[in-house]
Amino acid sequence: MNHKLPITKENLVPRKPLIVILGPTAVGKTEISIQLAELLGGEIISADSRLFFKGMDIGTAKPTIEERSRVAHHLIDVAFPDQIWSLGKYKREAQKAIEVVYSHGSLPFLVGGTGQYVRAVTEGWTIPNVQPSPALRKALEDWVNQIGKQGLYQRLAYLDPIAAEKIDYRNLRRTVRALEVILLTGKRFSEQRRKDASKYDVLQLGVIRPRDELYERVDARIDAMINNGLVSEVEGLLKLGYESGLPTLSAIGYREIVSHLTGEIELDEAIRDIKRNTRILVRKQANWFKADDPDIHWFDVGEDTVLEMSTFIDHWLSKPSK
Repeated sequence: MNHKLPITKENLVPRKPLIVILGPTAVGKTEISIQLAELLGGEIISADSRLFFKGMDIGTAKPTIEERSRVAHHLIDVAFPDQIWSLGKYKREAQKAIEVVYSHGSLPFLVGGTGQYVRAVTEGWTIPNVQPSPALRKALEDWVNQIGKQGLYQRLAYLDPIAAEKIDYRNLRRTVRALEVILLTGKRFSEQRRKDASKYDVLQLGVIRPRDELYERVDARIDAMINNGLVSEVEGLLKLGYESGLPTLSAIGYREIVSHLTGEIELDEAIRDIKRNTRILVRKQANWFKADDPDIHWFDVGEDTVLEMSTFIDHWLSKPSK
């Protein structure tokens, strides 16, 4: 099967279709989305917050150069590990990338497992426009030295349980930002994130596997990362001067290897921790992308998945927009 839809600038722009491919880590989104984009004349916009950063390839399972040569990819390798990409910045850059794809007469595929990044684009989130306060931020970070990351997270959970539910307590940057917005505005962080009408005609397609099969794939992927040089990759980032406390190096896979390199744990323990923490991530992703969400059309991964999904997209595109 090798065809392209009759997509032109003229018939794309009025409708603004956006195909979203979502699902948990290690389910197979990368290969499925590339094959779909090849079949349907598409380009891929990453919605994986870990893929932004240069030099972080192995531990993020970043699409390879060969994979990216098959289909144009956007928002990969767009920042250095010590640069901060806020949710608001991601939304702006993703919208720019989608417009670039439209200008090429191509079909945009938003692909990833970072739930808030997907929702920010598809649901038209308005991100709180509160300028950072260096003094308050330093005070919060100093407070962490006294009560720890989990202690700070518990304060957030008390003030805004809805916001806390969406944040991993180990993600200090996001915890501090949520508290910063609350303290500066006097309003809950979760109440300030509004939804406007989406700019796009969105089709959300989820891919899933049985949980035990998914866990096996997670374990196999992590073993492959280790064999492919994850330890050397993290060591190289530290030698370049990137501090171990950076949010990027606190991501799963990186923080555990940092702990190994600093002598806190043995490599075998680090690998076990990565596998365990990735399984926890898979369960958290299920809270963003629920099996009973009526806006997500789910596909079990199998031999005919790409054909089934491409046929579904064909049919959807042939219908008039809402």
